[in-house]
Amino acid sequence: MKKIGFLSFGHWANHPAYKTRTAADTLLQSIDLAVAAEQIGIDGAYFRVHHFASQLASPFPLLAAVAAKTSKIEMGTGVIDMRYENPLYMVEEAGATDLISEGRLQLGISRGSPEQVIEGWRYFGYEPDKGEKDEEMGRRKALQFLDRLKGTGFAQPNPNPMFPNPPGLLRLEPYAEGLRDRIWWGAASNATAIWAAKNGMNLQSSTLKFDENGKPFHIQQAEQIRQYKQAWKKAGHQREPRVSVSRSIFALVTEQDRLYFGGEKNQTDQFGMIEPTKRAVFGRGYAAAPDQLVKELEKDEAIQEADTLLLTIPNTLGVEYNIHILSSILKHVAPGLGWR
Repeated sequence: MKKIGFLSFGHWANHPAYKTRTAADTLLQSIDLAVAAEQIGIDGAYFRVHHFASQLASPFPLLAAVAAKTSKIEMGTGVIDMRYENPLYMVEEAGATDLISEGRLQLGISRGSPEQVIEGWRYFGYEPDKGEKDEEMGRRKALQFLDRLKGTGFAQPNPNPMFPNPPGLLRLEPYAEGLRDRIWWGAASNATAIWAAKNGMNLQSSTLKFDENGKPFHIQQAEQIRQYKQAWKKAGHQREPRVSVSRSIFALVTEQDRLYFGGEKNQTDQFGMIEPTKRAVFGRGYAAAPDQLVKELEKDEAIQEADTLLLTIPNTLGVEYNIHILSSILKHVAPGLGWR
């Protein structure tokens, strides 16, 4: 058995082929998609977070709305760029969202990917400390966020408050019990995966990672996950970690599927530069008849190592067609792989 969720980039544009012409379209359809996905048995509704782009950016209102309209499905992010965040305010936002969901929030955080603008976090009022790189700032803020999620008091109370205070130092409210264990780190390298394990975070590994040895993507990703699990065990944490991987998988069962994805060219890994000094490997996509998909996915070592699979979806094609995509995987592919 494997948890299966969807991951939406949340695009919109005034394009004649898009069902999402505006930001409102994308937000409202994201909620509808999560509701419909829960009804067909999907386990998770996850959303990308990008700033300065016609994509989803502020996740907590959306996640809270999904939480209020569903009862079983997990909801989360993949990922929140911590360089842009106030960790303490984020604790309050995440705590409130998790309470609305009754403990179903799964937050993916990281230092972020290349953005639409140069050093966009500076426009949000954040600067790295002296001698600190921006990715180090992101990891520092992540640790602050994790620490405050514990619910331990740290703030000196006012001796003359507007409302009576409990004894001792004050914590941020609302406190969401268990949320600390449902924070995931999006790792693009083996080193940051190990760092995530040491700090007690679950692991999210996407459709790309830094190229560390020239091997096929799924093998490099599987190696990353194994190193993460070893580091987790060595750290002595008292719970089992969770690991997710993302994939583009389309079962070709209708003429419309074949029209959209039958000519899919991304059937092999791609190597390239994601940053000026960072060579990356981009994992292949999968688009084939269900029986062929089963044969191909059986060989994906990283999927085998993960307990959660996030299916990237073309949100611009609308709720109905994306539910068809997800249903096709659940009905025609998952059983043959032992995922259902």
